[in-house]
Amino acid sequence: MTLPDRDILHTVAALRDAGEAFALATVVRTVAVTAAKAGTKAVIRADGTISEGWIGGGCARGAVIRAAQDALADGQSRLIQISPADVLAAQGTTPGETRDGLHFARNSCPSKGTMDIFIEPMLPQPAVVIHGASPVALVLQGLAPQFGFAVRSADLPASGVVSSAAPLPYLVVATQGRSDEAARRQPAPPRRP
Repeated sequence: MTLPDRDILHTVAALRDAGEAFALATVVRTVAVTAAKAGTKAVIRADGTISEGWIGGGCARGAVIRAAQDALADGQSRLIQISPADVLAAQGTTPGETRDGLHFARNSCPSKGTMDIFIEPMLPQPAVVIHGASPVALVLQGLAPQFGFAVRSADLPASGVVSSAAPLPYLVVATQGRSDEAARRQPAPPRRP
C-alpha cells in the first residue's frame, strides 16, 4: 500500500482552518553532517506529536518538541541550536542556556552535526461571540476582524439557551437589555494553552 504524497503546507493550511494550535519547525542552517538539511520542516502538534514532516533523528527530536511546546505555551517564536557537547563547550555555552535569542540544546547523534531550527507557533485566531443586534454589536462585528478576531454572532433564542459547537474565549453582550441575563449565564470558556 502506498501512502498518499502529502505536502506539508497543505497540512499547515488544514490545521489553521480547523483552528488547531501547532508549531512549524524549520531547519534553517546545518553544520557538518546532519540527518536533516536546511529547509526541512515539521508540523508539531500541542501534544508533541509530529504530524507531518521530519526534523532529524530521535537525538534531536526531543529538544525540538520541547521548544515547540514552549512556543505554543507563550506564543513566541524561538531559534534553537542543537550541537554536540564539544561544539557547545567551544562556544562557551551549555545545554538549556539561551543567549541573544538563541536557545542551546545538546545533540547526542553519532553524526556530530549542528542544526539551527526556527520554531514558529501557529495559534488559532481568537474569537469573539457577539450577542445582540444593537448598534454597538453591529459596529463590533465590523471592528473585531481588524484587530485579529474571528466574529461569531449569536442571537439568543426566546429560551435564553445558546448552542455553540465550541466554547469561545471572548463574549460581548450588546443586547440593550434583552436577554442579557441569559448571555451572562452562559458557561465560561476554558483557558487557551
